[in-house]
Amino acid sequence: MSIGTPSPEGAEPTGPVPPLDGPQPDSDRPTVRSDRAPSAAEDPFRPTDDPELAGPPPAPTSPAYGRDQHAGLPGEHGTEQAMVIGEALIDIVEAPGQEPREHPGGSPANVAVGLARLGRPVELVTWFAPDDRGATLRAHLEAENVSVSAASARAPRTSTARARLDETGAATYVFDLEWAPPAPEAGAPVHVHTGSIAAVLEPGDRTVLATVSRHRGTATISYDPNVRPDLMGTTAQTRPRVEALVNLADIIKASDEDLAWLYPELDPAQVARQWAGRGPALVVLTRGDAGSVAFTAAGAEVTVEATPVDVVDTVGAGDSYMAGILDGLWAQGLLGAGHREALRAVDPEVLTGVLRHASRVAGITVSRAGANPPTRAELTAARV
Repeated sequence: MSIGTPSPEGAEPTGPVPPLDGPQPDSDRPTVRSDRAPSAAEDPFRPTDDPELAGPPPAPTSPAYGRDQHAGLPGEHGTEQAMVIGEALIDIVEAPGQEPREHPGGSPANVAVGLARLGRPVELVTWFAPDDRGATLRAHLEAENVSVSAASARAPRTSTARARLDETGAATYVFDLEWAPPAPEAGAPVHVHTGSIAAVLEPGDRTVLATVSRHRGTATISYDPNVRPDLMGTTAQTRPRVEALVNLADIIKASDEDLAWLYPELDPAQVARQWAGRGPALVVLTRGDAGSVAFTAAGAEVTVEATPVDVVDTVGAGDSYMAGILDGLWAQGLLGAGHREALRAVDPEVLTGVLRHASRVAGITVSRAGANPPTRAELTAARV
């Protein structure tokens, strides 16, 4: 067993490293958790001059900020924008005793919406068809203030994910996917995020890797493996693609279940620790009701304990957590290639605040049905 070594900036990954030793993973815990919610007065991520916060929170489906209302967000400088590259699809949700319901989804698209609801400018590079479901996706993304790249709507069909919920609200998925996006137009995002199916599914995985490599000189990179074993083949087939992106990423979020599937003979915490020592600035391991732990390039380890939440379902929880991490780091001025060394040396107290912030974002998401992340105003008003 080996985990790939880091590559020079912007380069393709090269070669394995010696195998890791470690105990077997010892659980199959769920991957949703929340942490204590700071009060509004304690929340360092809330804007100080946003008039929206003077009134009650908007409905959950409304964006927190309009296109011309981004000024005043913590950590924002001028026209900074994030790019997310990955799948947008239609979730067909089947719950016991209910008729199937269709909702826009897809892990990277959910991250883009999560960032947009927190007021962050974001573009999504994706792949859907000019059909009825594609029109639903475009309308949803545009309503959420997510810019959709011009070439995204040229697929022969719009992808779907059938989410089957059990009596506890946990979801299993069956996918019908089409993923062959063109390379995005030239741009200068401050940050690029990718993950899940888009990062490993042919032929679009090559476009994802090339896009991340091209932007690494000017942007920070985040990656969430978010593995789907039914789609990704064997672990031996999947690991090289995952490791190629690990080698290029600055920020990684992975669940213990992700790492237990990728490296079944190793402790997920040891895998995360080794990843953090081989290139990424930050690796966050989520561990269900055991909370989360972050490993940094500087050797720090930060643990945030989980607290119980009333879970309606877990759809989109990890994506909301990812958006919360990025929003928190953005607020601290730690995104962008020019801040890479500061990110690698992030103060543990700052990182603890970022993880608590992300937990609050995810906690609100799991407290209601579907991939429905909070707006900035909801987040500030909430007591998770």
